[in-house]
Parts: sequence; C-alpha cells; structure tokens
Amino acid sequence: MTARNVHAIDGKLPAPETRFDVVVVGAGSAGTAAAIAAAAGGASVLLVDENPAPGGLMGTDVPLFYGGRVTAAGQRPGRMLGTVFSRNPALEAAFEAGVDVRLGTVAWGLYVNGPAMRAMPEPMLGIADAESASMIGFDRLVLATGARDLVLGFAGWNQPGVIGAQGFAALLTRYDALASRRVLIVGSDRLGLETALLALSHGIEVAGIIEIADTVQGPDDLAERLSATGVPIHLSHTIVSAAGGIDGVETARIAPADAGAVVDIACDTICLAIGTRPATELLDAAGAQAGDRITLVGDCATTSPPAPDRIEAWSRALGRHAPADTIVCQCEEVTRADLIGVQPPSYLDRPERMAARSLSSLLNDGPAHPDQIKRLTRAGMGQCQGRRCRDQVACLLAQEQGMPLAFVPVASFRAPVRPVPLGILADWQEGPEMTKGWDVWFGIPTQWTPYAVIGTPEEADHVAGLGGNMHV
Repeated sequence: MTARNVHAIDGKLPAPETRFDVVVVGAGSAGTAAAIAAAAGGASVLLVDENPAPGGLMGTDVPLFYGGRVTAAGQRPGRMLGTVFSRNPALEAAFEAGVDVRLGTVAWGLYVNGPAMRAMPEPMLGIADAESASMIGFDRLVLATGARDLVLGFAGWNQPGVIGAQGFAALLTRYDALASRRVLIVGSDRLGLETALLALSHGIEVAGIIEIADTVQGPDDLAERLSATGVPIHLSHTIVSAAGGIDGVETARIAPADAGAVVDIACDTICLAIGTRPATELLDAAGAQAGDRITLVGDCATTSPPAPDRIEAWSRALGRHAPADTIVCQCEEVTRADLIGVQPPSYLDRPERMAARSLSSLLNDGPAHPDQIKRLTRAGMGQCQGRRCRDQVACLLAQEQGMPLAFVPVASFRAPVRPVPLGILADWQEGPEMTKGWDVWFGIPTQWTPYAVIGTPEEADHVAGLGGNMHV
C-alpha cells in the first residue's frame, strides 16, 4: 500500500459545514422566487443576500457604486434590515416555505471543479456574515446577483455625489437612504431614462440628461414620458468636470462633444447611467460557467453591457477633457498619467528604473493585459475590488494600444469577491491534518526542493543547481 503524501493538497481542503440541495445567492425578486419554487419541490434551500451591507462597506462603494450619497440611515443596521425586508414581501413567503433565509450575508467565493480547479471533492460556496465565515455544500446553485454599474471617470468624479445608476436605485428603492435633491444623469439609454423617471417619482429634481450621441438612445415611449416632464436633454454633449465643496458635488460642467462653450449645471448628484454589466464575479473568479449545476436568473442572466463602440465613444468624450492627474482608481489613487506611464501610486517610491518605464515600453513584449497593469500600478487592488475602475482601465489600454475595446478584457476577479474582515477568516476550520506538511509551501529557502531530498545532503546541491532559494 502506497503511503499518503502529507505534502499534497489531499485532505487539506475544508469540508462544507452545512449542505443544501439548493443554494440561492441574491434575494431580489428573481432569487426569492427561485428559492420558493425549489422549496415547494421538496428541496432544502438556503437563500443568502448581502443586503443590508454594513455602512462602512457602502462608504467604499461595495457592492454598488453609492457615490457617498448614503444618508445616516446607512449606519443603523437594524433600520436598514427592516427596510430591506419590508421592501421585498416575498421574503416572508420564503420563510413560510421553509427556506433558510440569511440577510446581511455575503457569498465571497465559489469553488467547483472546472478549467481553473480540479481538486475539489465537492462544490462549495464560501459565505460570511458579521460574525463568522463558513463553507456551504450544494447540489444546485442559483445566482440571482443582479447587475453592477459600468463606471467611466472624468475630472472630479472621485468626490461624493458621483454615483452609479444601480447604486442610485438601490439607495432610493431598497434602502430609502439616498441623500440627493437634484441629479444630473449621464446617458440617455433605457437605463438613463428609467433612472430619471425613478428620481422624479420620488420627488428628486432632475437637472438634465447628458448624451454624447445626437439622438436619445432609449425607447421612444420612455423618451416621450420624460419629455412631458420638461427635463432638458443635452444631446451631443459630455461631462467636462465636477466641482464641489465639503459635501461633494455642487456643479457639473458640460460641453459639446466636439467643441463649443461650456455650461455649468447646479446639482448635488451626477448619476452615471452609461450601462451595466452582469454581477457574475463568483462565476468569473471560479473560472466556472452556468450549466447543469449552476443557474443564472434575473438581471445577472439578462443584462448585457453596452456595445464596445458605445463604451469607447463615452470614454473618448470624457477623456478628451480629463487632465493627466484625473483619478482612475480611487482606492489606490492611481491617475491617468500613472496608468499610461505604468507607475505605482504616488504613496509608493518610484525608483529610477520604474520612472523610465511606460506603456509604450511594455508593449514591446506584446499587448498589455489589465491584470498585468494591475500588478504594476495597483489599479484595481483597493477595497472596491475594481468595481469603479475595471472598465476605465480597459478603455485606456485599448485607446493607448490602438486596439478595439472588444479585444481588451477587463481585469480578472479573485476570491474573496467581497471584502471579508480578517478577524472572521482567522477563526477558520484548520485541523492538524490540514496543517501537516505545509512548512514546505510558504517562504522557506527550500520551497522548490523535492520533498524527498529536504533535510538530506542532496538538498544543497539541488538548490544550488536551481540558482538558490527555489523549490519544486
């Protein structure tokens, strides 16, 4: 009988603490309906939803681009929980159907066998609430995770008051916690028109809609409804900059998309309604796809981002007026100049050899990938996990390389796909069997030395042959 290799990952993967027939992520209308239907069929069902998100996370634009426009209600967890529950009556039906409903619980990692992983003994989902993290086993996974905003920046966008349309709608309808009185909307597609009508229905003044095209891009019926309200639509215009004070945005400066005089519009909120992307971070990070075991429902299944040429047009129009010091990544304070120059953020040292590099020099080795730029500049490494800068980075790389945006991917997602406190992860199931033999995995000089020769006279010869400090 062959002895078991204690250095292999066999036996070192955590086992699920609980198992369900069906796990549903996202307790919106689609997710709740899926959970109720599964329970009605006799399945054991877990329904998790990250809302209400902690006020601190919402302040960093997680999970949506809230733009610093959350009222003080966001710091009252009990009030937020009650509001979220009351705004979705189907949750009560889910409870009555026997669904295990867990609000304020994030799904931070999906682990299934596929192209990116082959060693999982069974599929698992990592979840965490304010107190603990755990692994959940499942037979079927339903993702009803909705959509996220496509964010493109301009001068002054990194101040409170610049918000995404998804974040705007969530604060208004899910949380009743939006601090906005007068909003300027960027984009006249369906999303922009619906956002304008939503704002008006809640008593928020709409200062106007900005559109780079020469015609309204959304459905005619919505455009007619909005036209009847008298909201001005500035066609063939773009945002130049946002100016503000201690509370954030006070004025938006707009200009014709080609050339012409600038106009200042008073507003306390600028809502980006350029487009959305499906919120499929869990799938993307796992390298998995929808199939027999995983199903997408709701907005994450039906949402498509705008056409690449539409995104490129907005990016070029906004970038035309953006100075080099315009922030791209708010979390890491990476500017347009830093990104194009492939420089680390200003809070880090820039040795002479780093200062000499640029995107042009990097392109000598082939097209640049956003993941490569992320490692060199830290753009996308902050607490928002790239939600605000991922699309901007891809657009800038496409423009600087002279490539169509369709050929430039966005930066990869990695688990955990939501910020999880280290204090929660520290209290993890790690028994003696998991830790046995891991001394050869991290940070010791023999890291790439074959296990069989560690501690023998052959070890030194092997390390020397590899150039030192290397193992296999």
